[in-house]
Order: sequence, then C-alpha cells, then structure tokens
Amino acid sequence: MKFSAEQVKGIAALKESLIEQIDKHQESIEMLEKNITVLDSFLKDSSFTKASQLEIRKDVEIQPEPKKIEKPVENSIPIKRVNDGKIIANAFVTPEQLSIVLDNEIEINADTPPFKSFFLDRIIGEMKKKDFQEAENGKIQKESVIDYIINKNGTDIREIIIKNYRQKERVNELINTAGWSLTRMLENIKK
Repeated sequence: MKFSAEQVKGIAALKESLIEQIDKHQESIEMLEKNITVLDSFLKDSSFTKASQLEIRKDVEIQPEPKKIEKPVENSIPIKRVNDGKIIANAFVTPEQLSIVLDNEIEINADTPPFKSFFLDRIIGEMKKKDFQEAENGKIQKESVIDYIINKNGTDIREIIIKNYRQKERVNELINTAGWSLTRMLENIKK
C-alpha cells in the first residue's frame, strides 16, 4: 500500500506530536516523583505517626488530577521553628529550583547570624564548590552549578531561591538547614 506525499507528511507530523507529548508527560512524571520523594523524606523525618495510622476523613472529597498539565505543579513543604513548631516559611520544589518563602509575619534581616556564615557560605557554598569541581572535570556544565537569589523587602528576607540544586538529597539538606538557620536568626533577634 502506497501513501501519498501529503499522507507521509501527516504521519510524520503525528509521530513528532506523539514524541513531544511523551517527553512533556515524562518530565511531569519525573517532577512528581521527585516531589513525592521529598515529601516522603519530610514526613519520615518529622512525623512519629505512620501515614497508615492517620485518620481518614470521610468529609473530604478527593478531586482527580487534571489530565492536561500546563505548568509545573509545586508542592508546599512547611518549614517550622525548631523550638515550638510554628511555621516560619514554606518551601516550594520544582525540578529547576527550590524556593523558600518566609511567612509574612516573620521579619528577619539578611545580616542576622547565622544566615550568611552558615546557610549561604557553609551549606550552599560547599555545594557550589563541589559543583564547580564537577564542572571543571566536565561532569556538569557551568550553567548547572548551584546558585541562589535572596529577595528582600528592604533589608528583610522574603524569599530564598536556590537554582540548580540537581540532587533530591540537597533539597532535604537545604530545607532542614534553612529551618535551623531561620530559627537561630529569630533567637538572635530576641537577644
């Protein structure tokens, strides 16, 4: 059976469309799997109750996932103050970055210790140093080196954006050390 040139073009276009859809959905699946891993780790570290033992609410209706995903789904992970468990920030994880957004009631100056000395210089700085070594050895591209942006309102930190975290283990470390650092900063303000 012979196909016309127009039919062959149509079949080729259909094939390309299917490949694009597979790639798009594969990226979404990988992102969702990463977020589930992060949430599992968070639950394991912060919960003494197994998920299987939690009470199931009958009054909550679970909505099905939308079939078409147009933008990355972000999951919020609460960051709590170490001493009393009050939420001081929320972390949002996407495949490209980790955003730590401080609660509106929290006012912390970026110069308050141990933000720069511990969180930026020691934690992120060491990750950056390892990434630069990998970039020099050709294992990663220079554009893939971890980096951060601090969004402020005046001198107060509002959001910490960490780009190119690359490894899910780093997400856990960054969230945990951010919680510790922010707690210590709040304690230092009260002194």
